[in-house]
Amino acid sequence: MPTEAKRETVAELTEIARSSSAMIVSEYRGLKVSELGAIRRTLRQQNVTYHVVKNRLMKIAAKDAGKEPLAVLLEGPTAVAFGSGNEAVMAKAVIDALRPYRLVKIKGGLLGDHAIVDAAGITSLSQLPSREVLLGQLAGTLSAPMSQLVGALAASMRELAGVMSAVAEQKA
Repeated sequence: MPTEAKRETVAELTEIARSSSAMIVSEYRGLKVSELGAIRRTLRQQNVTYHVVKNRLMKIAAKDAGKEPLAVLLEGPTAVAFGSGNEAVMAKAVIDALRPYRLVKIKGGLLGDHAIVDAAGITSLSQLPSREVLLGQLAGTLSAPMSQLVGALAASMRELAGVMSAVAEQKA
């Protein structure tokens, strides 16, 4: 029979999972409590929470939150980073926070409600440029053909003006 503390933990994890747009699962084996605290402080600055969880309780919470695919990643000593907003920024924050601790391994993550991503996918996601940079690149890509067309038309007009000028000089 589950204890009241476990019910409260499941309810808390369920609420956090529901409000999160992404969850990144890592193995925290070999970390000291002080190192876990340092990771939590670093991630808190990026609006990401980092919880050491019991797998069975997290599986129940994930099911209750409608994020059942997360259960695949819940084996061994597990810590989960919860965040909402830009998943690329969250992945970068988690990778940067865990980088000094070589023993910690990223297992994977859940983006949205159903997209399971492996550790390589999380690393790739963390290397994406920010949304603003991507929008700037898109704007540059879209405006390049138009500016080339304007340049070509202007060059044709200059050449036509040059030819007309040369013809006028010949006739004069």
